Order: sequence, then structure tokens, then C-alpha cells
Amino acid sequence: MFSDATDSALFEREGAVGTIILNRPKALNALNDDMLTKILPKVVEWNASPDVQTIVMKGAGGKAFCAGGDVVSVRNKGMEGQAPKDVASFFKDEYHLNHLLATATTPQVSILNGFTMGGGVGLSVHGKYRVATTNTMFAMPETTIGFFPDVGGSHFLPQLQGSFGMYLALTGARLKGKDVMKAGIATHFVSSENMEALEAGLKGIQSSSDVQGVLDSACEGGADDASFTPHLDLINSCFARGSVEEVLEALESEGSEWALKHAATLRRVSPFALKVTHEMLTKSATHSLDIKECLRMEYRAAMRVMEDGEFYEGVRALLIDKDQSPAWKHASLPEVPAARVARCFEPLDPATEGPELDFD
Repeated sequence: MFSDATDSALFEREGAVGTIILNRPKALNALNDDMLTKILPKVVEWNASPDVQTIVMKGAGGKAFCAGGDVVSVRNKGMEGQAPKDVASFFKDEYHLNHLLATATTPQVSILNGFTMGGGVGLSVHGKYRVATTNTMFAMPETTIGFFPDVGGSHFLPQLQGSFGMYLALTGARLKGKDVMKAGIATHFVSSENMEALEAGLKGIQSSSDVQGVLDSACEGGADDASFTPHLDLINSCFARGSVEEVLEALESEGSEWALKHAATLRRVSPFALKVTHEMLTKSATHSLDIKECLRMEYRAAMRVMEDGEFYEGVRALLIDKDQSPAWKHASLPEVPAARVARCFEPLDPATEGPELDFD
């Protein structure tokens, strides 16, 4: 053990395995600046070391892998009057870590036990192995706080089957347990009773070539359908539309209980965030953007979303005051100016917004 129990991130080395423990259990291991400054150099170090054959990442406390980024802290900085380029340090470090995990040569195994949302998705989904458990609760719910699915979401979501990624991105729908693997997000599933065997097997890994076998022996797939299987045709039909307005119209025209439930969700979350999200995933899919290009696109959008307070209002309503009644700047989809959405994808002004995201 390389750190004491008060640290936000703990690091262990056992033989050829390096383990990262996200250690803010009272905050559901929400990712903050302190965690980023600790985890980034450790991943660089272990990825470069021939003695480390596998990196395991898991959350402390049993309730969450990582429930997201510490957006309340980011909001507080913005409300204190700091310029977007000064608040941007969190996103810059987070996206650098996402890129590092996506390009690392040392295989990463993430144990998605409990809540895995937002920033927690970015810590795990880019690695080679993602293990869902009986307790996994996966979601990208950023549109509910006036933001968009970032941390590389624009890269991995369009790669899911059909229009499933667009469905998850716009609605923030949650996936539980085995469904996370059935969706193609997790690579393996382990039931609660097999968790101990999985942990023991991972600790005994001697070479990166051992990882697949350890996971396969401890995990189970099962032939049963996912809970979302009955709705796949509807998802692929409704969420493949060319605009959010068309998605909403398709859901309401279909008229089933499932469709109307998701239509109500789209009418409740930020209209601006929905339009940015739809445009972002469409650009990524249309132009086959790689992880660097996606993260740069997301960084631009993050800077622009921070400009006018939509994100701040969403965080206030859902996570601070918890009144669940955000006052969005534009109350409906038709009221969102096209220019405002387009600006999220334009190059940054280095004088007022700082430089573009750079991975060199």
C-alpha cells in the first residue's frame, strides 16, 4: 500500500499487478482534482514499467466504482467568478487521463461494482476489460444537469449497437448488472458470489496474457436476453432520427408506455444539452472521430457550456438544492438558438478561453 486511508486514491502493488482504489466512499468515489493529480502520474509510471503487467481499478466502500465527476466543486469555482479557462483545469486533467487509459499498452481491468456514471465511465470504458457485477448501475446522465456525455462518451457511445448509444446519451437511461455487458459496455459479468474468486485471481496474475483467462474463469455471460431487448427495435427506430425534435416526435407518435416515459424525460432535461449531445454524437459517428478528436471536441463544448450558466443551474437543481426544478435558459427545443449549439464546436479563443486540448 502506497498511501494512507485518508487519501482520495490508494495504490497497491502485488507482484505484476498494480491496483488503483478510488477512495471517496462517502461521495460515492466521485472524481475530483485531488484524485486526478494522484492517478495520472501513477498510470503513467505503471504503464511504462515492465514489472506491471496489469492495472486493476476499483472503488472503495462497496456502493460505487465512481458515481461521476465532482461537478459540485466545478460549479462552485465557476460561481466564484473564475473564468472558464481557469475552471477548465479539471476537465483538462480528466480528459488527459481518459486518453491515457484509452492508449495505454498495459491492460486495465475495471471492477464496475455499484454506481458507474459520468466520470466513472471515463475511468473504465476506455480500458481493455470492464467487469460488471450484480450491483452495477451504469448511466451517462449529463443532460439532466445541462451538460453532455463527455469523458470520451462521444467516442464509445456511437460504437454501441444501432442507436443504443444515442438513446443512453439523450435520456440518461440506467443499465443494471448483466445488462451492462449485454449492451457491449462491460466485457464480463460477475455475480456477487464470485467476486471473491475474481479478486483472488486478479492478484495472482503474472503476465498480461493471464488476464483474459482469469476473467473468463470467474465471470459468467448467460444466454438470457437483456431487459432492454424488447425495446431494441423501437430504440433503433426512434433514436436514429436526424434531430432531437424528430426523436421526441417519434417517441410520442409510437405511444407505448415505454416510449412516452422516455419522451417525458426528454421534455424534462436541458433542451440545450440535448441538442449539443445529439450534434456531438452525430459528428463523431459521421466522421469516425478517434479518441483524441472526440476529447478535443468535448473540451471545446465544455468551455462553451460553462459560459452561460446552464450547467451551473442544472447542478444546483439536482445536486445542491435538490428541488429537481432547473430553470433552463431555453424552455423547449425550438427555443434553443442554432448558433448557440454551433458555437460549442468552434475553435477556442486562446486569449479568453486558453489553448485547445493538447495531448503531446
